[in-house]
Amino acid sequence: MQKDMHPDYHQVVFVDSTTGFKFLSGSTRTSNETVEFEGETYPMIRVEITSDSHPFYTGKQKFTQADGAVDKFNKKYGLK
Repeated sequence: MQKDMHPDYHQVVFVDSTTGFKFLSGSTRTSNETVEFEGETYPMIRVEITSDSHPFYTGKQKFTQADGAVDKFNKKYGLK
């Protein structure tokens, strides 16, 4: 690889803004904020949604089943 061509890849702690959930991951993003995580100090990136707060992963997602064209026709004209 050529020098100074690729961004610096380092460990960063991502923090969920709504739940406070923290996890360590590699990233090229930088931040002025730091946080202590598992005895080490890392740059901190705040995120709005993680697996800790997303409805799909928490089981709070509501599924709505869309009716097909045939079902819509049957409902419209009162057919079984």
